[in-house]
Amino acid sequence: MIIQALKQMPRNANQLADELKLDYKTVRHHLGILAKNGMVSQTGNSYAVTYFLSAELEERYNVFETIWGRIGKNKKSRVH
Repeated sequence: MIIQALKQMPRNANQLADELKLDYKTVRHHLGILAKNGMVSQTGNSYAVTYFLSAELEERYNVFETIWGRIGKNKKSRVH
C-alpha cells in the first residue's frame, strides 16, 4: 500500500499513515525496510522527511505490479 501511495505522489510518514489509516510507527517501520532495500528514497531530515519511489523501482514498476498481482491472487485463493 505504501508503494502504491508513493507512486501517486511523494509523501511524509504522517501523510501516509493518515491516508492509509495505519499507525505512524508501523508506517515508519515499513518505510525503513523499503529504504534499506532500495525501493524508496527520501529527502529532508527529521520530521520533514519526504519519501518517494527510488529510480530503480520507478524503472521496474511494471515488474512490481506483476509480482503484487500474483501475491494478491495467492492470498485470495487461500482464503476461499
